[in-house]
Formats: sequence, structure tokens, C-alpha cells
Amino acid sequence: MRLPSLNVQILAAAVFGALAGAYLNHQGSDSPEQQSLLPVLQLTGGLFVDLLKMVLIPLVFTSVASGVASLGGHEHSGRIWRSTLIYYLGTTALAAVLGLILMNVFEPGKGLQINLFDQAMSSMNRPDNLTLPEFLHTFLRSIFVSPVKAMAEGAVLPTVIFALLLGLSIARRGEGADALRNLLSEVLEVVLVMVDWIMRIAPVGVFALLAHLVATQQAGLFANLALFIAVTMGGLFAHGLIVFPGILLLTTGTKPWGFFRSIQEALLTAFATCSSSATLAVTMRVAREHLRVAPRIAKFILPLGATVNMDGTALYEAGAALFVANLAGIDLNVLQQGVVCLMAILASIGAPGLPSAGMVTMIMVLQSVGLPIEAIAILLPVDRLIDAVRTAINVEGDLVGSVVIDHFSRQASLDHRSD
Repeated sequence: MRLPSLNVQILAAAVFGALAGAYLNHQGSDSPEQQSLLPVLQLTGGLFVDLLKMVLIPLVFTSVASGVASLGGHEHSGRIWRSTLIYYLGTTALAAVLGLILMNVFEPGKGLQINLFDQAMSSMNRPDNLTLPEFLHTFLRSIFVSPVKAMAEGAVLPTVIFALLLGLSIARRGEGADALRNLLSEVLEVVLVMVDWIMRIAPVGVFALLAHLVATQQAGLFANLALFIAVTMGGLFAHGLIVFPGILLLTTGTKPWGFFRSIQEALLTAFATCSSSATLAVTMRVAREHLRVAPRIAKFILPLGATVNMDGTALYEAGAALFVANLAGIDLNVLQQGVVCLMAILASIGAPGLPSAGMVTMIMVLQSVGLPIEAIAILLPVDRLIDAVRTAINVEGDLVGSVVIDHFSRQASLDHRSD
């Protein structure tokens, strides 16, 4: 008997977990059902979150280092890959800023105190208790530390910075560092096997987390959760239907309607698989056959984009961090939100193109400004609802980038010939 896909399993687990939690909530906190089942649910959900935390450091380190190092591993002109890098970082930053703006406007979770974070917040320094100079001093001093110490202590930010610098150094070395580049790529593939194993038990973890959450939290949380989902979806659609078409129209003159008609196969595949990596073969065929992108451009930009260009993920993770801050009763200042934006961009680079695996890198965004990582218990059950849309946005961003870079490459060639 063939089991349903992982997507279906997680959705079913979320539904049954919510129903089980509602039943336990109805029984009351003194009922035998709650007293016997809640510890089991808490242990099961906690172990699943611990597994995600376990692979965080190796995943983020290898993903960021390998992704940045790959910029120097192609036989393309410096102009092409520099333009690609500017496009990817620029659109990802726009997406993260859009997510922050929407969360600041609609403020889901504002004023709602939940007891899920009480223990976590009592054992950590609240970021809003620090003055701006104190936060800046603490933040800057936490960046440049021994990578061995950072990895051993699970400190994500200095690990990311070291991975970024290592990747840039490898890219700078070019072909001379091919062995190290290939080693990082192979280690990343091995880590992704581990992530795949963990995600196979995600239905059990999601069931336990959501059942415990619904059983112990007030109804106001779920109204705010629905608002968070609606705001995030609105931001993703705005980025995909306004920002990307606007960039395409302004830079190349391409009409949005014709573009969407040409890429619908890739978008539907991304929506169905929730994986930009699984969609890559379709994305490359659409770029070459429907969008007429030069093969050398498509072969360079699209595989790289499937690894490091995750606009939808950046928008979601930046917005989710502010949502968690609201739930925890923490007011993040402008500088702290800037750190969230930066970390969302870096996290999107480190997020593998696999279903829900971006939730692992969500931890690094929360940690960057001292937010409780226990919030994964809230975000993971709804992640599947958002994952399909944000994956489609990620793939759309790759295709828009291929058209834009191809257009400027052709223009540069014409200018060169005319000279």
C-alpha cells in the first residue's frame, strides 16, 4: 500500500492534531485525559523541535558557504554573475522589507500574551530590555567569534557570518578552490539526507505540537494566527503579482500577462511539489522554450536561484519573526528589525529547496534578535499552508531573473558589437 505524499500527511496531521487539541481543551485542565496525554504530546513535539535544532548548524553552514562559493564556480563573465547577485539580493531584500512592513501595519499577535513562551522568556535576556547602544554593542560583539566555539554552542549568527566569509573566499579563489567547493556541496547533500529523514516524521511532530497548542492556549491565539496567515499570503501575492511584474516591465518591457501565461507550468509544478529544487527541470525548460532565455544564461541562473534565491521564504520568515515578537510581548526597534531583515535574507540563502525544510532556518532568524525558538510549535503546523505559495513565488523570481539578466546580456553584446 502506497502512503500519501508528505504534503498530504502533514496536512492530515495538522487537522487531526487540531481536533485532538480541541477535544482535550474541552475536557478541561483537570481532566484525566489532559493530565495523561499532554506530557506525551509535549515530549513528542519537543523531540521533533530538538531534531530540527540538531541539524540547524550543519545545514546553515554548508548551505550558505556552498551557495556563496558557487558564485565563483562558473565559466561566465563577471558582469553576468555580478548582475545576478545584485538581482537576487535586491529582490530578496524587497521581499523581506515588504514582510516587515505588512506585519508592522496589521500587527497580528499584538497585545496577546500566551503562556507558551513564559518559561523561555524567563531564562533569556529580552531584546526589548536592552537600550539601542547596548543591543548594537551586544550584536556586533556576537558576530566575530571562533567558528568552532559558535558551532559547539549552537550560535547561529557567527556561524552564518563565517560561512558567508568562507564562501566569498572560495568564490574569490575560483577554480583553485574547486576541491573545497565540491566538498562543501557533498557535505550539504549528506546533511539534506538527514533533513529528509527528519521531515519524514514531521506528521508526528506536527500532530503533537498542534494538539498540545490547541489544548493549552486560548482561542485568541488562533484568530491572530489566521490574521498572520492572511497577511503573509497577501504579501506573497503582492510580491508575485506586483513587484516581479513591475521589475519585468520596467527593465525589459515584457507584458506581465504574457509572461504569466508562459510560466504557468513551472508555477503549478512549484505549487504542487513545494520544492524549487524538484521544479528545476521544468523551470529550465520553460525558460529556454517559452521565454527564449539563452541556454548559457538559464544553466547558470536557474540552478543558482533554486539554491540562493528565495524571495517568498525571506518575506515569510521576516514577517514570522515580528509575529512571534508580538506574541511574546516584545517590541523590536528599527535596528532589531533591520537585523531580522538581514537574517531573513541569509536564512533564505541557507534554506534548501525542500518541502518545509525552511523551517529549520527559521530558528536562526528568531535567535538573531533573542526571540524564543519555541515559537516553532506555532509556525510549523501552518507552514504547509504557506509553503506552496511561497515556493511558487521563489520559482517566479528565478524566471524573472533569467529574463532580466538575459535581456541585459543581449544588450551588452549589441553594445559591444557596435563599438
